[in-house]
Amino acid sequence: MDGLLWFLLIGLAAGWLAGQLMKKRSMGLVGNLIVGAIGALLGGWLFGVIGLSAYGLVGSLVTAVVGAVVLLYLVGIVKKV
Repeated sequence: MDGLLWFLLIGLAAGWLAGQLMKKRSMGLVGNLIVGAIGALLGGWLFGVIGLSAYGLVGSLVTAVVGAVVLLYLVGIVKKV
């Protein structure tokens, strides 16, 4: 249960940070949580593909933020089409 709570807290922080980095694309509390959680999964996959690994709280946050930024970038491309 602790792992899920940390995942959600990191996802929330990552979603908010990604929204700030991507030209204020913040989506509210629930939206940030969703973007951060999906971003954490995407970031973990991307880091694995390129052979990087992150450990600890800061590493998890960096991984989630990178994934969330990539997710928001891809969503922006799809919305333009």
